Parts: sequence; structure tokens; C-alpha cells
Amino acid sequence: MSQTARVLTGLVAGIVFGILLAWLAPDTGLRIAAVVEPFGKLWLNALQMTVVPLVFALVVVGINQASDAAHSGRVARQAIVSFVVLLAAAAAMTAVLAPLALSMLQPDPAVAAALRGHAQDIAPPAGGWAEALVALVPSNAVSAAAASAMLPLVTFALFFGFALTRLAPEPRAQVVGLLKAISDAMIVIVHWVLWAAPLGIFALVLALTARAGLGMLQALGIYILLECALYVLAVVLLIAVAVTVGKRRFRHFMAGLVPVQAVAASTQSSLATLPAMLDSAQNRLGIPARVSGLVLPMAVSLFRITSPIQYIATACFIAWALGVDLTAAQLATGVALSVLVSMGSVGLPGQAIFLATNLPITQAMGLPIAALPVLMAVDAIPDVLATVGNVTGDMTATAVVAARSGEPERSVPSETAA
Repeated sequence: MSQTARVLTGLVAGIVFGILLAWLAPDTGLRIAAVVEPFGKLWLNALQMTVVPLVFALVVVGINQASDAAHSGRVARQAIVSFVVLLAAAAAMTAVLAPLALSMLQPDPAVAAALRGHAQDIAPPAGGWAEALVALVPSNAVSAAAASAMLPLVTFALFFGFALTRLAPEPRAQVVGLLKAISDAMIVIVHWVLWAAPLGIFALVLALTARAGLGMLQALGIYILLECALYVLAVVLLIAVAVTVGKRRFRHFMAGLVPVQAVAASTQSSLATLPAMLDSAQNRLGIPARVSGLVLPMAVSLFRITSPIQYIATACFIAWALGVDLTAAQLATGVALSVLVSMGSVGLPGQAIFLATNLPITQAMGLPIAALPVLMAVDAIPDVLATVGNVTGDMTATAVVAARSGEPERSVPSETAA
């Protein structure tokens, strides 16, 4: 049985048992929830203990990978700029639209009450803009890490990462290699913990549904629909960017994009879709091999357009379910951090991506993380659309860089260019 199937099994079992208890024996359900919930929290703590070293390592290594890529030429620098701009735009779009869409729906009070059982995980709001500004830079990086204060920790990681780019190649390679090994080791631990995911998710979901009943199932459906709608909107907007900024004719670009999207939907892997993207970019769209051969592999390594959408949408959903109104400062924090984390985390495998990357953004926005494993379990459903969105972003970024590079384009057969 695959890891996804095992996780979904734990999710479904927890939902079924929790709803039955809430329906048939509410008092017994609450007592059982109190018994099983500590085991779910234990599993969640095991995941959370990897976040600080993992995020620090990912940000530092990601900065140095981007720096190395940017030094390889003008096309690479244009690609990096395009990636950052598109990621920031996707995050900002989600920060505006997700709260707006969720505000049209009424959260279930039972779900909010169940989630507020983790009220100790909710960070108090900042005292004002001055305090928030001062908190950006830690006076003690070790203390920030010990307190899991993600935003000041990432600020220190940014300074550290950019400082490494100024060192001589040999000592820089040693430090980056060490941090890469640390991130790989953290992922190994995450995989170990994920082996117990069915039990951990079963315990967490049973406790939540025993308290919230069918409202939790409805809330999960809203989360899935929110993510799917945002991914579809992102695909539409990316095509518009390719037509306007990338100077592609709509029918011409779609003729090259649709076969790539079909491969992405079937494989659910941007890396596995890379050969199809290269073939389509060069032979259907006429993008020069010098551009597509550099930008597309870079995109697969550094660029996942749906990642910031997922991070911000997840945090906004948790806030909505709790009845918490996110401030502009919280949303801006999430947007900035989501861009940094997404560029460092593209190579992470499977469900380790969801927890390792959503945890710091959710924490930095002052929200509880207890719902994340449950959302991770259902995230497999919109994952097909996420992969389609990612390869659409890769092709759009390549078209934009090609339009700005001034490279002469290849001629393509008229039937594919029609």
C-alpha cells in the first residue's frame, strides 16, 4: 500500500469513528477523544521537531542555489527574476482571494471549538507595527530558533545565506554541503515519522470529529474546493501572462501546453514531465534550445508556482475555521515567507513537502498547526491540479524569458503553430 493510501486510510477511519461517536454517544466520544488525542499530539511533535533546522537549511541552500544559477548568464538571471515575481504574485493573489472567498461562508462553531482545544498553539497578536518591525531581526538567532519564531529565524537565514555567497568557493561549498546534509537528514526523520502517519492522523481526526461531528467533514470539503479553485485560476492567469508578457499567440501556446498538462496530470510529477516540456517548448512553441534547455530544468529545481498558493490558502482556511480575522501584517508575513520557503523546498519528496513547508508559514502567521496533518491527508485530492499548475508555470516562465532574451525563435511546422 502506498504512503498516500495509508494516510487516507487513517483519515477515513478517524472520520468514520469520530462521526459515529459524535452521533451515537457524544459523551463517550469526548472521553475517547481525550484519550487518543495525546498520541496524535505526540506524532505531531515528532514532525514539528524537524522544522527549525530544516527551514534554516532550506533557505540558506536555496539562496546559494539561486545565486549559482544566476551567475551562469543573463538568461538564468532573467529566469530567477521571473520565478520570484510569479511566486510573489501567486502568494499575493491567494492572500487577497482566499480570505474573500471564505468570508462568504459561515464556519461551523463546532469545528472552531474543536480546533480551539489547541488554543495554547495560537500566538497572541503583535502589539503594533513598531513591535512587528523590530521582531523581524532577532537579537539572538539561537533564542529565535528555540522559540520556533520562524520569521526572525528566516531573516537570519537570509543574512547567513547571502553572506555565504560572498565567501571563497571552497569554504562556501563546505558550509552549503553541511546544511544540505542537515536538510536531507531532517527529511529522513520526517519519512520515519510519516510511517506512523495513519495512526497519528487517525488519533487527531478522531478527536476533532468526535467534538465537531459532520461539520469537520464539511470543512474539509471547503478546503479542497478552495485549493482546486485557486489552482484553476492560477492556470488561467498564467496562460494570460504567457500571451501578454511572453508575447505568445493563445492558440499557439495552448497547442504546446495541453500535451504537457496531460503528462503532468498522469504522472503528478513536474520532474517526470520535464522531457515533455522540453520537447513542446522547442518543437511546438519554437523557443530556442539555449533558453528552454536552461530555464525549464531551473524551473523544475527552483520553481513551484502552486506552493505559495497552498501555504497561504491553508493558513487562511485554518484562520477561517477558527473565526480569526487575519491582519494585513499576518498576510504580508505569509506572502514573504512563502516565496522564500517555496524556492528552497522544491526538491522535497511526497507528503514531507506539505508538513515541512506549511508548518513555518502557519506558525509565522500565529495560527495553530494541529489541523495540518488532517489537511495533508486530503491534499492528495487537489494534487493533480497542483502539478498541472506547476508545469503551466514552468512553460509560462520559459515563454516570458524567451520574449525578453532577444534570442531568435525556431520555426515550427504550420500545423502546430496554427
